[in-house]
Amino acid sequence: MSATPRLFIEADLASGAEVSPGADQAHYLTRVMRLAIGAKVRLFNGRDGEFDAGIAGATKSTVQLAVGARVREQRPAPDLWLLFAPLKKARTDFLVEKATELGAAELWPVFTTRTDADVVRKDRLSRIAIEAAEQTERLDVPVVREGAQLAKALAGWDASRPLYYADESGDEGGRPWGGEAGRAGPMADVVRSAASPRGAILIGPEGGFTADERAFLRNLPYVRAVGLGPRILRAETAAMAALTIWQAIAGDLSRL
Repeated sequence: MSATPRLFIEADLASGAEVSPGADQAHYLTRVMRLAIGAKVRLFNGRDGEFDAGIAGATKSTVQLAVGARVREQRPAPDLWLLFAPLKKARTDFLVEKATELGAAELWPVFTTRTDADVVRKDRLSRIAIEAAEQTERLDVPVVREGAQLAKALAGWDASRPLYYADESGDEGGRPWGGEAGRAGPMADVVRSAASPRGAILIGPEGGFTADERAFLRNLPYVRAVGLGPRILRAETAAMAALTIWQAIAGDLSRL
C-alpha cells in the first residue's frame, strides 16, 4: 500500500477541481497525519476513478484539496452481495472489514431466529467499509443496507441472481452433523454449475438456521445450498471462505 493517504469522497472528481472532505477526514489529514500545504493525497469516489490531489488550503476544521491527474480509471467491481446474520459487535466489524477487502459489492445484515444481535448501526458499518476500501486500494465502497428480517430481505428477489446459502446441516436427525442426507454440495462445484457473473452469499448465525428456515430457503428457486468443507466454521470464517471461493471462480480473483 502506498504511503500517500487515500480518501473516499462523495464529491465528483475531475482534474483541476477543488473539493473539501468532511470534518473527520480534515481532522485525519491535518491532526493525525499532520500534513501541510502541498502534501499529496489520493482520492476516489466509486464513480470517476482515482486521482492525485494536494492540500491547497487548511483551517482548524477544514481542508481544501486541489485535484490533479487521474491515475486509475474506474472499473466495475464483481457483482457479489453478502447477506449475513449480525454477530456480536467486534465480530460484525471484522466481518464487514474483511468482506470489503474481499470485494463484496453490497453488505446486508439479515435477522434470523438465532441471530445474536437484534440491531445494527448502518452508519457504523458504512464507516468501517469506507476505511477498509481506502486501505485496500478498492475503487469503490460496498453499499451497506439497512438490516431486515430474512423473509423480508428475500421478498421480491431477482431470481437471476443465485443466492448461495451456506448450509452445514444434514437431514438425518440424531446423527453427527445431521448425517449425510440433505447435505449441500461443495460450494466450488455449485458456483461453477451456476455459471453466473453475479451472485449473493447468505451466512447464518452461530447457531445455524432452524429447520423451518432451511426448508424455506431450499424451496426458493434461486437458492443454491452450498457446503464449505468438513469443518463447522464460525460465521465470520464461513463468510470469508465463501467470498473467496466465489471470487476465485466467478469474480476478480479468477482474473489475476
